[in-house]
Amino acid sequence: MSDTVRRDQPFRAGETALLLVDLQRIWIEPGLDPHHPERGPDHYFHRTLRETTIPNTERLLAAARANGVEVLHTIIQSLTKDGRDRSLDHKLTPIHVPPDLPEGLPPDNLGPKGDEILLPKTSSGVFNSTNLDYLLRNLGVRSLIVCGVLTDQCVDMAVRDGADRGFLVTCVTDACATITPERQDTAFRAFGGYCHLADTASTVARIAAIGDAR
Repeated sequence: MSDTVRRDQPFRAGETALLLVDLQRIWIEPGLDPHHPERGPDHYFHRTLRETTIPNTERLLAAARANGVEVLHTIIQSLTKDGRDRSLDHKLTPIHVPPDLPEGLPPDNLGPKGDEILLPKTSSGVFNSTNLDYLLRNLGVRSLIVCGVLTDQCVDMAVRDGADRGFLVTCVTDACATITPERQDTAFRAFGGYCHLADTASTVARIAAIGDAR
């Protein structure tokens, strides 16, 4: 198997999906996260988002949409207004984003277009609290491209769980962000064995090759 299948093998038409993790206003716009008012516009996290993560995610989205790659979005959002459906961990933390909170949705430049799928989740792991696995298999996906926030939490879970379920995972390192550069580097060292770590430029080139092969 290892001689014929690689995590960085060419993406194929109809078998590739891009997953954006938790790129919603409450986390990525300064001043909206009620638990972290100290993270202003000049905080490392928001500077990284503004200068690197968001522009690169926009590039990934444009490439995916132009080359027939499925785009899926997941956000932290309770199904009920009082959050009684949340995981125990989210209740203890506490994390609660009501379904009617405007800040809980992605900004227009990162949100779903057309009939792209948006999956609300109430745990760190999107595979644990949504039907993502079922959807990806129905869509015929084999290769899963992952980006978003936080690198060492929800992105980490998506990468590891996706790999365990048999998907060929690519994590786009410069389209992810977390709270400190140390946490970013540690995360990639920790879960790099479960995926192909790549930058935006090389991932966009692999996506564009799908269109070239048609």
